[in-house]
Formats: sequence, structure tokens, C-alpha cells
Amino acid sequence: MDNQTLRERLKDKKRIVVKVGSSSLAHAETGSIDLIKMEKLVRELTDLHNRGKEVILVSSGAIAVGRKTIGMKDRPSQLSVKQACASIGQARLMEYNQIASQVLMTKNTLVNGENRINARNTFDTLLHMGAIPIVNENDTISTYEIQFGDNDTLSAVVAALVQ
Repeated sequence: MDNQTLRERLKDKKRIVVKVGSSSLAHAETGSIDLIKMEKLVRELTDLHNRGKEVILVSSGAIAVGRKTIGMKDRPSQLSVKQACASIGQARLMEYNQIASQVLMTKNTLVNGENRINARNTFDTLLHMGAIPIVNENDTISTYEIQFGDNDTLSAVVAALVQ
């Protein structure tokens, strides 16, 4: 789908959830952050925001960005190391946005009715304040039993949550 067609489909939408995968944020050859791609993404999100759209970014790649930031060559296998890399990487991803907020979610956010309502209220308030929420799974505390599995699922969940 070309940019013009995409823009036409989004024209009448007030709230937009954008999911970006790791490959969209990194150089294929090195795995390091591709600043040109990142700048284009930020420009597009900012342009949507400036048009009066409420934009939410679900971003993959926090573990990859985190491990590159600290100079780790291979993807970590130990859960605690993955969680630490995700924490470092999420902060690095947020550096490139304008008014950004961090929303870290677990499955418990949706399973627990009160948490689900609180999450929705948080999104509504952040969007009302003009922030662009950057959403990721809370990899720093998630364990296998409560993981979404991937950010494709998480982005669909966020889209449903924020309508």
C-alpha cells in the first residue's frame, strides 16, 4: 500500500495505533539503530499528531536496541539479561520522539478489570495531553506465563483497548 492510499484510509480516523517491528528500526547488516529510518518514523508520527490525530506507537526492538547500546553482540538467552536489555532499549527508543510517554503492559493489564480500566484511562489522558504513547510489553517484569508473545498481538490489544 503506497503512502497516498494509506493517508486516505487514515484521513477520517481520530486515533491511530502504529506497530513498528525491529527490522524497521535497525540496519540489516549490523543490527544498530538506523537513524534515518528512525527520523522518518518520528517525522511521520509527528505529522499525524500535528494533523490532530491521536497516535500510539507499539514498538518492537527494545531488547535489540538495548543489547546494542551496551555492546552485547549476540541476542541474550537468559531472561534477566533480556529484561535488562529491554529496559535500556525502551529508554533509547524514546529519545527520538517529541512529547513521548512510556506505557509498559503485561497480560495482567487486560485480565484484571480494574487494571484494564486504568490503562484505558491512562491512554485517554496521555492522548488528551498531546503525548505520543510508546507502548511495549513490560519485558522487565514479564515472565513466560504472562507474556503477550509478540508485539503484533500487543498492538491489536492496544488498538482494541483505545478503540
